[in-house]
Amino acid sequence: MNTTILSLNLNRKPSVLATLLSFFLPTLALVDAAHVERNREQFVRARRAMIERDLMTRGIRDARVLEAMGAIERELFVPEKLRSLAYEDRPLSIGEGQTISQPYMVAFMTQLLSLKGTERVLEIGTGSGYQTAVLGKLAAEIYSIEIIPKLSDRAKSLLVQLGFDNVHLKVGDGFFGWAEQGPFDAILVTAAAPKIPEPLWRQLREGGRLIMPLGAERQAQTLVRVTKSDGKQVVEELTGVVFVPLTGAIRQDRR
Repeated sequence: MNTTILSLNLNRKPSVLATLLSFFLPTLALVDAAHVERNREQFVRARRAMIERDLMTRGIRDARVLEAMGAIERELFVPEKLRSLAYEDRPLSIGEGQTISQPYMVAFMTQLLSLKGTERVLEIGTGSGYQTAVLGKLAAEIYSIEIIPKLSDRAKSLLVQLGFDNVHLKVGDGFFGWAEQGPFDAILVTAAAPKIPEPLWRQLREGGRLIMPLGAERQAQTLVRVTKSDGKQVVEELTGVVFVPLTGAIRQDRR
């Protein structure tokens, strides 16, 4: 019996190889699929735990925000080597000296915008695209600007893959906003600056809300919500935060 098999291996390699592959490849595919499914289930459980542990117990009550946070797979927006940490309530490095914000801060800032589903939203600092995706679940149109091309390209590829057709990205200096697409019902700035950039304020619709961290790099920063009322700024100081700094023209602005 063994001699016959050896003879087949030597004289009819293509046929035997095809037979072996037809046997092993489906088995390997099933093993791989099972592994992927186990990972997916683990992330689903971790996401649910994150919502209960880090969001609901800390005051996130907007049902639409909670639903969006439960639908977006945060593990896809972080480097593969950090995916096991995706649902810890902490910022994580995404390269290029930038970070993805902790889940609670993403939910908190989003809740502050009070989105109903019809809004046009401007986001300054696309980063990984995670906050962008959450906004994309909650508003009609999202316009997001990222100053680092590599991050913008990566985020665009992922958001397209996930089917977000209401999200529009561009590479540019967030200080200047996106005037041709304004005015905006809400503006979210995901990097700190000493003051609100004047171009962003001009692009905010009357009655609109702007959320951003105010303060200098490596100094005390305060998250604020600014509402435009009769053209004036109504400022609410909310909590102390630590964000990466807004770069670009803001550093030369002296007005």
